[in-house]
Amino acid sequence: MGLFSFVKEAGAKLFGKEEEAAQQPMVTAGSSQAAELRRKLDSARAKRLVAEVEKWGLEVDGLEVSVEVDRAVVRGNVASQEIREKVVLVVGNTAGISEVEDQLEVAGGAATFYTVVRGDTLSKIAQQHYGKTSRYMVIFEANRPMLEHPDKIYPGQVLRIPPAADE
Repeated sequence: MGLFSFVKEAGAKLFGKEEEAAQQPMVTAGSSQAAELRRKLDSARAKRLVAEVEKWGLEVDGLEVSVEVDRAVVRGNVASQEIREKVVLVVGNTAGISEVEDQLEVAGGAATFYTVVRGDTLSKIAQQHYGKTSRYMVIFEANRPMLEHPDKIYPGQVLRIPPAADE
């Protein structure tokens, strides 16, 4: 999760002439009228962004996009970090969007970090996190190339522990 910046004028032009036409009355309308026009415009832009994500075949359960002026907020559940990143890029690489707030959740969660203590082995850490000592290679592979050998860890070292995979 985070906030990502994009170049507002660059990217796919999804909003076009309708947006320009809608901007004009906002300049002359009173503040309550302008706020209502802005809300309608932002809602229409959000719907177009949802359609764009779907067009690219990016599967997001419960996809919600909200837009406020040039900032988009993306919510939903995705199967992988790769899909999460692609969704952020599709939304952010749209002309008129300068920021994307990523509130997407990745299935299985994100990796956690573990600080090695004296007496730890990768097998012991695997038992703590996965319930199986045999999963030590998952931790080893997740920390390559920093780890050169499964037996060479030291107290104070921070390791990446990937989420438990379905078996």
